[in-house]
Amino acid sequence: MNQTPPHVGALTRRELEIRLAGPGIYVHTGAFITHLRSTISSVAEGISQMYADFPLAAQSDFADFHVSLDRPANLRRWYKPQVFFRFDGSTPFRPLPLDQAFAFFEWGLNWCVASQAHRYLIIHAAVVEKDGFAAILPAPPGSGKSTLCAALVTRGWRLLSDELALIRLVDGKLLPLPRPVSLKNASIQIMRDYAPDGIFAREVRGTVKGTVCLMKPPRDSVVRAGELAHAAWIIFPKYQADTGPQLVALPKSRTFMRVAENSFNYSLLGSRAFETLGKVIDGSQCFDFTYSALDDAMEVFSSLKPMALAA
Repeated sequence: MNQTPPHVGALTRRELEIRLAGPGIYVHTGAFITHLRSTISSVAEGISQMYADFPLAAQSDFADFHVSLDRPANLRRWYKPQVFFRFDGSTPFRPLPLDQAFAFFEWGLNWCVASQAHRYLIIHAAVVEKDGFAAILPAPPGSGKSTLCAALVTRGWRLLSDELALIRLVDGKLLPLPRPVSLKNASIQIMRDYAPDGIFAREVRGTVKGTVCLMKPPRDSVVRAGELAHAAWIIFPKYQADTGPQLVALPKSRTFMRVAENSFNYSLLGSRAFETLGKVIDGSQCFDFTYSALDDAMEVFSSLKPMALAA
């Protein structure tokens, strides 16, 4: 009897395509199991390249998210071809052009977590960790958050997420969700130059976000996806051209409001969210951070010390 290989990379490209087109694959994405099916070659290409280090779960009926990427059955299958993202059989989004299929999977999976995983407080933020202490980086699109996150994880920081901070309600610890880092527009070439040994997916142009490209997560971050982290810093990054790095302390009351505004489910969780976020902020140093050069940003982050060590 054949056994499921332990990692996606153990499957040949052809084996992966056959499984995706048939029963699908069950992949451990952090604390979640994602069941993915698709007959689209670019999806198989992206999974093979970006998820090679991710462990496969045994084929079963259980998954946190049942996802498929499908072509429509009508003429749009051939004329200006499109792709649907399906979640548990429903189609929560309008179709996108077919060449955006793998990016659609990433965006859709973020939505699955943000809309379903309410046993955690979910913040729109990147999260990186070093020596057991994590920095939460909440920021809106265009702030340079993902670029900064990508640079940090090529310089020794562990990737927990470039998009979603998952905070356990029971103790305020951070749950890793390491997946490919999403880069946009000018950030793509910046990171190609900054991390020449990095692995980057094929660029996709003409999306609602412009040109997008995914960077493979470090293998160590994927292997350590079961290791929780303790929040030590909450830092709001902002890229600003031609400026030196500036790290400015923030009042915790203001930080609380800004983080709550960046949460996907703060209102839904009510008092549990209030208590959890309060504990996280009480135990963290809080800053605004402006930067333009990545090397300068790396120096600032390397100088950070948790409160217990900074006293």
